Amino acid sequence: MSAVVRQRLGGKTRVFSHLRQALQRAGFTASVAGKNNSTAAKELTVRDALNSALDEEMAADPKVFIMGEEVGEYQGAYKVSRGLLEKYGPDRVRDTPITEAGFAGIGVGAAYYGLRPVVEFMTFNFSMQAIDHIINSAAKSNYMSAGQLSVPIVFRGPNGAAAGVAAQHSQCYSAWYASCPGLKVLTPYSSEDARGLLKAAIRDPDPVVFLENELLYGESFPVSADVLDSNFCLPIGKAKIEREGKHVTITSFSKMVGYALQAAEILSRDGISAEIINLRSIRPLDRDAIISSVKKTNRLVTVEEGFPQHGVGAEICAVVVEECFEYLDAPVERIAGADVPMPYAANLEKLALPQVEDIVRAAKRACYRSVPLAAAA
Repeated sequence: MSAVVRQRLGGKTRVFSHLRQALQRAGFTASVAGKNNSTAAKELTVRDALNSALDEEMAADPKVFIMGEEVGEYQGAYKVSRGLLEKYGPDRVRDTPITEAGFAGIGVGAAYYGLRPVVEFMTFNFSMQAIDHIINSAAKSNYMSAGQLSVPIVFRGPNGAAAGVAAQHSQCYSAWYASCPGLKVLTPYSSEDARGLLKAAIRDPDPVVFLENELLYGESFPVSADVLDSNFCLPIGKAKIEREGKHVTITSFSKMVGYALQAAEILSRDGISAEIINLRSIRPLDRDAIISSVKKTNRLVTVEEGFPQHGVGAEICAVVVEECFEYLDAPVERIAGADVPMPYAANLEKLALPQVEDIVRAAKRACYRSVPLAAAA
């Protein structure tokens, strides 16, 4: 498997420079609590945001350790754990055999005894090998023990489609895990999301499924000095309004947030003001943020790259119909991946995934902008 990963990464992985040293050279200091996080101080990749969050949480709490395939000697399949083996040693950065059921089970057992494991799956498609431990051993333990047993464990890794890796490596598992009581499911988009949500996940007393996106690892986002502060942490269960609008609400998560923002820019040229909600957390879901936005815009488009049936968008539709149906001025539009296993061929893969133009068309339908003039007359 190492050879496959090395071939995929090739020369694309940038060399990681230790974040704390970089901050010292740049002159960043601890921020004042409550300062606006929107003030951009520098650019940070999602990969480095995750790495810095792991580094700081391991430094702050000796009970935190990471384990998974190639997290140590190879510096991480996607270089998220780069530099951590050298700093913390093999007892806290543990390479494992290719046996997801084995190392996920060990991680759950360690969490039972008070440690805080961070278990990396090379792709969440492989977490199916360990789903018994994630659901039956981790998620249900707190409930079945009447609160006597907490399971502070994080299962993290890339989720959803990358590029040209076919069905066995491209499925989105957000709806799968979000349907299970006892789990928290987080889906970061930006570097701020990745850093703040991973720190929150590691500190949380409950098991957390942390769904990243492989294609976002190398993406850079502006971050403020507040986000780079070691005390920075995002609340679990709170969505973020990425762009305010008044004509249509568009909910999305992970990589689809970027697509939604591109669609909003295109829609603005036609006079449609779209409000973009970055869900950040799939379970718990920020129902209040969604309902409040729909009450303002009176229209809703949900966007996800997972399968349409029983998806995250279906849950959001149910919430809106139950809580604010009378505010809707148009049917809810759902944008999702095709109801097929992911094709390998690039042209078919594109057809199977939501595209920016799909979101634009759905938003226009919701705003009745796509009705032909003859029909309208």
